[in-house]
Amino acid sequence: MPSKAASKRRKTEVATPESAEISRQLLKGEEEERRRISRELHDETGQALMVLRFHLEMLASEAETKEQQTKVEESLEVLDRTIEGLRRIIARLSPRVLEELGLLSAIRRQAQQLTSHAQIKARLELPEEIAPLDHEIEVALYRSVQEALHNIAKHAQARHFAVRLRVSGGRVLLEVEDNGVGLLSRNPHTRGFGLTGMRERAAALGGSMTIHSRRGKGTVVRIALPCTLDDPKQEAIDRAAPPRRASSARAC
Repeated sequence: MPSKAASKRRKTEVATPESAEISRQLLKGEEEERRRISRELHDETGQALMVLRFHLEMLASEAETKEQQTKVEESLEVLDRTIEGLRRIIARLSPRVLEELGLLSAIRRQAQQLTSHAQIKARLELPEEIAPLDHEIEVALYRSVQEALHNIAKHAQARHFAVRLRVSGGRVLLEVEDNGVGLLSRNPHTRGFGLTGMRERAAALGGSMTIHSRRGKGTVVRIALPCTLDDPKQEAIDRAAPPRRASSARAC
């Protein structure tokens, strides 16, 4: 017979419609705040750094001694690394690539960045096309890939990773897999908030997230979200339309 504590814990773990809506609004507010900070970093900090770079270039051209020129050039190298780091921060804060290129291209871009920076081989199993999804669903998928790949780069010690995306049974299914050390082999302090945020985001949108990991055998993160089309009118048309042969572009 289950204990009272266990029953109470199960009750608290069941998300009510009200709590799910609150979580959804919090996530929406978080995304808006990310965009605001990203814009400020780009428009203010980024521009200030570019002006500073211009002045350093002028000093380099006017240096009177070899020592002065060397110091200015070293400062330019440090500044360039800072600017590149700022660009990466801005990219992580704002899903601009998602809005400009679309979900599939944004996922490919994330994978390409990881392979180029960490020298990890990638395998992408994505449809050639996908029907436009609700913006919050696309952001959740993009953020989940972003966080999962960040964890692989920082902690997994993997040589290969795979990202799979498909639509099936009215759900969007995302899977990110690596052949790294596994979650159980990592420092507990390195595997907390990112995965928790991914799980909360999925739950707030009516989805779910599961993790399968074995020591030394890698990790698989699976996320399932409702397949909600961006245009409600188009969604109604798709439901009323007769079944079509399967294609790479899947409506929900």
